[in-house]
Amino acid sequence: MSNADLLTRSLAAVWHPCTQMKRHETLPLVPIQRGQGVWLYDFDGRRYLDAVSSWWVNLFGHCNPHINAAITDQLGKLEHVMLAGFTHEPAVRLAERLAQLAPPGLGHCFYASDGASATEIALKMSAHYWRNNGKPQKMNFISLQNSYHGETLGALSVTDVALFKDAYGGLTRHNATVPSPDWRHAAAGESAQDYALRCAEALERHLQQHHASLAAFIVEPLVQGAAGMAMYHPVYLRRARELCDQYGVHLIADEIAVGMGRTGTMFACEQAPPPQPLPQSERGYGITPDFLLISKGISGGYLPLSVVMTTDEIYRAFYADETARGFLHSHSYTGNPLACRAALATLDIFGQDNILAANRSKAAYLNRIAAPLRKHPGVRNFRNTGMIWAFEVESPHAGFAQRCFTLALEQELLLRPMGNTVYFMPPYVISEAEMDMLVERTLHIVEALA
Repeated sequence: MSNADLLTRSLAAVWHPCTQMKRHETLPLVPIQRGQGVWLYDFDGRRYLDAVSSWWVNLFGHCNPHINAAITDQLGKLEHVMLAGFTHEPAVRLAERLAQLAPPGLGHCFYASDGASATEIALKMSAHYWRNNGKPQKMNFISLQNSYHGETLGALSVTDVALFKDAYGGLTRHNATVPSPDWRHAAAGESAQDYALRCAEALERHLQQHHASLAAFIVEPLVQGAAGMAMYHPVYLRRARELCDQYGVHLIADEIAVGMGRTGTMFACEQAPPPQPLPQSERGYGITPDFLLISKGISGGYLPLSVVMTTDEIYRAFYADETARGFLHSHSYTGNPLACRAALATLDIFGQDNILAANRSKAAYLNRIAAPLRKHPGVRNFRNTGMIWAFEVESPHAGFAQRCFTLALEQELLLRPMGNTVYFMPPYVISEAEMDMLVERTLHIVEALA
């Protein structure tokens, strides 16, 4: 199949996500034939460095041999069996391994297919928990301003994106938002930590007034992705945990995008500072949320999979003789064996290749070589958390995101700006030479647009 043939047939038959299809009359789709490492290749052999990990899912490169082998092995054993009344080894092994890696106390895994499904599960599970415990009035939720937690109706009710709210707000429940600790909004001279604590005071005021009707507070730890990679000080997570405990409200940590090593630790919640200094020997501190949501990178970018992890206390609230007290939620492909094997292979790579330490070295290298980009007069708010980088570009050009995307393709880069925010979220297998290319060519794009 040629590039032209694939483009014609795709436009005729495929309705693409979050896309105004009419734009593709003038902005062609990018046809991809194959992938290898950080690279995607079209049918004419042109290549593109996947600097956004194909919507933040790919951790260890396209066509990774270890993950390929695991899925191939599983194909010869069991492709799928329903998880209602049945079980299988990949689902059990994955749940056990995640319980060892996650913040302490999260010993129960509920499987789903994607991030929005994980959000739906956590919201329903939280509200149902309070109902089972004699507090049915606790059925409302709060989230951060500019938050994103998915696009199904329940997830949209805790998502604060104007475009979605305008289109679908009439279909969703109204839930309140509290100020985002995004340090870009700090007052002049105010530190990121002080601003985070100021925002936590606003959270406290809201909880004081409304905790009797609140089931949970849902938050993207450390980085709000769709808000333009809004980054904030981890002290906010510590205060959120303390306040939720104080007022009897669940804390849902949406680590769909920021988990699996993306922020520098396996889970972003680990970076919350302790309430007081701990001995050097005590590592892995942070906070334990009531619900931890995992998706995207969990399967290495191979297969749809999400996990909601929760505590014994929440699990016990559903353990009863009556069916109505059980958690009433299911997906046809819950705990799919192929997806679970891909996830197990992904976790193998973390351990075998000491990925978190390697990522710290790669992040330090990219930060060094990005100095010209950081200092460019058209660049604002250059920032980094783990393996995520972002900055704003002051540009006189209308339609910045589309122009930047097009120029990037000409430079063999896949970038997907959000408004005037350019970000990098590359696969962890990116090499120093590839980082050199990414930064150098992005600088050319900025110079053309700023």
